[in-house]
Amino acid sequence: MPTSVELPHWDLSDLYPSLASREYAAAREAFGAGVVRLEAMFDEHDVRGGDPVEVNESTVEAFEVSLTGTNEILNELRRVNAYISSFVTTDARDDEAQAELSGLQKDTARLSKLRTRLDAFVARFDTGQLVSASTVASDHAFPLERAALRASHQMTEAEEALASDMSLTGASAWYRVYSDITARITVPVDLPDIGTKELPMAQVRALAKDENRTTRKHAFEAEIEGWTTWSVPIAAALNSIKGEAATLNTRRGYASALEPALAFNNVEPETLDAMQRAVVASFPDFRRYMDAKAALLGVGDHLAFYDLFAPVATGADGTIDWDGATGSVKDAFAGFSPALAGLATRALDDKWIDAEIREGKGGGAFCMSVDADRSVVLLNFDGSFDSVQTLAHELGHAYHNTQLANRTPYQRMTPMALAETASIFCETVMVEHGLATADDKARLNILEVDLQGSCQVVVDIHSRFLFEQALSERRKDRALSVTELCDLMADAQAQTYGAALSVNHPYMWAAKPHYYGTAFYNWPYTFGLLFGIGLYAAYRDDPEKFRSGYDDLLSATGLASAAALAARFDIDVTSEAFWTASLDVVRARIAEFCRLAEAAR
Repeated sequence: MPTSVELPHWDLSDLYPSLASREYAAAREAFGAGVVRLEAMFDEHDVRGGDPVEVNESTVEAFEVSLTGTNEILNELRRVNAYISSFVTTDARDDEAQAELSGLQKDTARLSKLRTRLDAFVARFDTGQLVSASTVASDHAFPLERAALRASHQMTEAEEALASDMSLTGASAWYRVYSDITARITVPVDLPDIGTKELPMAQVRALAKDENRTTRKHAFEAEIEGWTTWSVPIAAALNSIKGEAATLNTRRGYASALEPALAFNNVEPETLDAMQRAVVASFPDFRRYMDAKAALLGVGDHLAFYDLFAPVATGADGTIDWDGATGSVKDAFAGFSPALAGLATRALDDKWIDAEIREGKGGGAFCMSVDADRSVVLLNFDGSFDSVQTLAHELGHAYHNTQLANRTPYQRMTPMALAETASIFCETVMVEHGLATADDKARLNILEVDLQGSCQVVVDIHSRFLFEQALSERRKDRALSVTELCDLMADAQAQTYGAALSVNHPYMWAAKPHYYGTAFYNWPYTFGLLFGIGLYAAYRDDPEKFRSGYDDLLSATGLASAAALAARFDIDVTSEAFWTASLDVVRARIAEFCRLAEAAR
């Protein structure tokens, strides 16, 4: 992997010197004590479900102190959790950090029970009257609507409390099993001109971007072998997590596993259906892109899975070092606004980013809010142009967090569909900046990186959506075997990629951590991509007007539905025509890629 400098590790030592420090111990103890005090306050004010309550001075006071206290303890949790997670996610072998995380989860389970009680308490009010009587309620009007909706699907208080307690040895524990296993997997890979080398799974998967097809194929085969070796415990984790979800969804009165995900995302089923219809209609176009790439690479009529991420540029043209990556991101961001460019500079200067691939570190990438307007970003930077896009994507999340900094935790509760707004908008900024000055050769490379990502977010994401739908439905009846999980994954890929994929990846259910955390964390990426393209179109139509409203939009992602926020820019997310128009932008890029690829052959 090319780099001119040592790849950065993040640094949170200004929060606490170490996990063994007195400062950390004091903060950790304060959080635990705060949860105990909050519980006593809830008991004092009878904050729980029950019969409707009158809006009067006493009940308004009970509501206000309860919500304010909950917001305060959630801010404390954010800071402590980020600090512990900064160790666990970069080294799963850190037993001290793992022990701290386990202890923290016990306190957060207790806090979760209190938040469930607060939802039930809110549902006892006439929310319109409460909002009129309380400034605190007025400031949280939309979150209170969502709280009342969640409460309508609650079990009894005792059952919800038991579910929260059991999650520590149930879904939460199984997620940790999955995370610990996958972060520690190493597999031998037969590398051309080097020989067999034992590599962490994250590094093996990164070889999918290597320009040498033999390397990619051997890495893919080694990856599949690795997942096969560990498939039984990983399948046990997935079955346990989805089995628990199926039981709780039924007890809470949800008709399907998707229903709570839509409710959490403030997205109506009609909106998702409109988007999915437009998505399915675009598959022939993406297959045309894939076949054009196969011809350009000279790998036959169709791509194998291990060709999906292959660069069309080779040698020095196909790689970028860390300085080049960060420089290109800052330049592109500066073209949009000084504030966005300043965020990138701050993240680099203040050591927000952990970019090095290393054993024990989790795969993929994420952005995590720490406190105030500060975030940290985990990457596995491999020198590919795709990893530059990932850097821009995660810094987009960090910028979003700066706009949420003055909101309370309940106001910051951004649904998945809107959580990807700033991140994918930043990817679009990167693409448009690159295309603006590129010659045909450079345009081909830029379009390939962009379409590779779009293909994943539209085509592959839909395969993951279909897989999770099928898995969730079947898991209601029984656990699924490794073979059945692989068959479901292969079938989902066949429905989306079609004949354009000559070799599939039956173990994507093991490779993607999203299945083991938040349910249906797949289609929101598609929503974010197409919504982001729509936003960029609004930006190009009137840059100054867009800039003046963009930060306000990001600061309000927890305060209104997706449809209401989109309407600020005259976007109708309930219309299939909107999603089709965004995909037409992608279709135009596919057409240009195919033309340039034909000329380059």
